[in-house]
Amino acid sequence: MTSPALDDALGVWHETMLRVRYSETDKMGIVYYANYLIWFEIGRSEYCRARGFSYRDMEENEDAFLVVAEAYCRYKAAAYYDDELIVRTHITELRKRSLRFGYEIVRPADGQVVAEGETGHVVTGSDGRVRSFPEGFAQMLLAPPLIKPKPGPAVPSESAPE
Repeated sequence: MTSPALDDALGVWHETMLRVRYSETDKMGIVYYANYLIWFEIGRSEYCRARGFSYRDMEENEDAFLVVAEAYCRYKAAAYYDDELIVRTHITELRKRSLRFGYEIVRPADGQVVAEGETGHVVTGSDGRVRSFPEGFAQMLLAPPLIKPKPGPAVPSESAPE
């Protein structure tokens, strides 16, 4: 069972805008499938950065690493060279030693969700042993963003809170 504060924070999406580069596409101009996982990482990094810290802070100052333990991506529609896309990121689960992020990648031009997915992470030390989140970092993950995302087109989502 989660606390009410945790329940409130789990539905909060962070949006990051990107544009598909030519190098991210195949010969037909369609985004190569592995790039979606890279975009998930961009979304995660920006989610954390908006809350006042970076992975580097945890790694260098706290000897804590967020190791990807699993990744899932469902491709729903093609994305193409030069498309603007919004990577929507939120936390779906936060535990003492692990967390899960959920993602949607949306093309704002037509509102199409092109992919959705999730990544599961375990907190480890540099020795590779599982450890708890460093003091304060779990709270920062659940806090409202300190840095607001740059304005972009509003994109409705079936799963986003109204």
